[in-house]
Amino acid sequence: MPGEESHFKMEPEIRKQWRDSDEIAQRNPKRAAVMALFYPNKNYDTQLLLILRKTYKGVHSNQIGFPGGKVEPTDKNLEITALRETEEEVGVSSKDVQVLKELSELYIPPSNFIVQPYLGLYKEPKPFKIQESEVEAIVEVLFSDFMDENNLIRQNLTTSYANNINVPAFKLNGYVVWGATAMMLSEIKELLKQVL
Repeated sequence: MPGEESHFKMEPEIRKQWRDSDEIAQRNPKRAAVMALFYPNKNYDTQLLLILRKTYKGVHSNQIGFPGGKVEPTDKNLEITALRETEEEVGVSSKDVQVLKELSELYIPPSNFIVQPYLGLYKEPKPFKIQESEVEAIVEVLFSDFMDENNLIRQNLTTSYANNINVPAFKLNGYVVWGATAMMLSEIKELLKQVL
């Protein structure tokens, strides 16, 4: 697994400072899981599913991410969390997802979560049904765009916790994808490069 090495390629400078200064265990982080879902479109081109989160009072407001969320007491494991949240947020039944791989977990300092990503296949996609309370829009990224090195950028952003920070990011479907999502995407991209 490329793990942290691939994560660090897309890590904002401010996160490096948190990583170097914080003892994660002392912060008692919450747990969450997300699903990186690949599926064919009508032309049989491979796509990756991302979502645009709603605008709300929180550190991840109006950001691009994967379907997923926090662990519930009824979840037997983190894979079930990722599948349940994916079904809730975008309407993909867990029985239709083939989970291929558990990726490297990632700590997210602003929200104090440790997130476990999974890589999944959705071979026979049905129309997505968004959870309107949490998801603003579905973002369907062509595999070729995701793998295109020209879509790696640096951008100055102002966030809920930092002003005018310069971050590495992916430019996908007109959206700037940065932070934890970009770090997870970086690991997925490194894995795919190994087999392509």
